[in-house]
Amino acid sequence: MKLKGKVFKFGNHIDTDVIIPARYLSLMEAKDLGKHCMEDIDKDFVKKIKAGDIIMAGENFGCGSSREHAPVAIKGCGVALVVAKSFARIFYRNAINVGLPILECAEAVNTTETGDELEIDLQKGVIKNLTNKKTFTTKPFPEFIMQIIKAGGLINLLRKENSLSS
Repeated sequence: MKLKGKVFKFGNHIDTDVIIPARYLSLMEAKDLGKHCMEDIDKDFVKKIKAGDIIMAGENFGCGSSREHAPVAIKGCGVALVVAKSFARIFYRNAINVGLPILECAEAVNTTETGDELEIDLQKGVIKNLTNKKTFTTKPFPEFIMQIIKAGGLINLLRKENSLSS
């Protein structure tokens, strides 16, 4: 599975309250949550993002509360992938469960800027910065996680598997 998009870069310790402010937690649909993604750190973020673009960040992305609204909002605004130096563990699990691919690669973060274009091969764990011509490798997802991502989340995968066994 290959992804290609423009980078929007953020710093360290981007918490779930910044990703989707608590005042929007009553919203239920991904698209509605996505309309408010990152607005407290960049009020124009959702106006600039295009489907398939990439968030890149420093250490501890997704720290704070354990709300799964955060990765849902990221997907809902069209972001295809998050690359960070590290992720809060509960955010990591929530992201995979909702089918949002996330990769850890400090080297890529250190040499990539907002506006750079990346091409990522999730199955090989290869990140190519098409702007500065640098290539990075990271640990690829195991096959069972790739199945969750391809299905659009764990619930979708379970529904698909259940319908096949009926």
